[in-house]
Amino acid sequence: MYKSLLAVLLVSALAIGNSQAQDYKLGLGIRFSTYAPTLSNAVSVKYFFNEKSAVDALVSFGGSRFGIGGLYEVHTPVNATGGFKWYYGAGGYVGFQDHETYLGPTGVIGLDYKFQNIPLNLSLDWKPELDILPRINFVPDGFGLTARFTIQ
Repeated sequence: MYKSLLAVLLVSALAIGNSQAQDYKLGLGIRFSTYAPTLSNAVSVKYFFNEKSAVDALVSFGGSRFGIGGLYEVHTPVNATGGFKWYYGAGGYVGFQDHETYLGPTGVIGLDYKFQNIPLNLSLDWKPELDILPRINFVPDGFGLTARFTIQ
């Protein structure tokens, strides 16, 4: 009896956690990051195609160089708290500094929280980059915090 009740509670909790509606459709904000990556401090525009997939466009205005990039992200709810998700993804970037062009792939893994009563989203992530141009260079220290104004 105890195992059956536990199984029903577990399945119900997972179903409720996974059936939550998408928290926001579009977010516009600022990403604060470490200095080294091409996509460091940046303006961020995140758009959700559906509940799980999103694209995050970044225009970097600070750090070591000017850069433009994009990431495709997959979001998964964390069942303990509504509006709380973890995500991972990949994309690419191009940057410019001192008459050199920087180009390469980037990945991301992070946590995303949408406040329920106000149009605010916060993301904390790790976004390493791999410069292919002008020379091969791995940049592992791309940690950032993003604050976005959200629109349903």
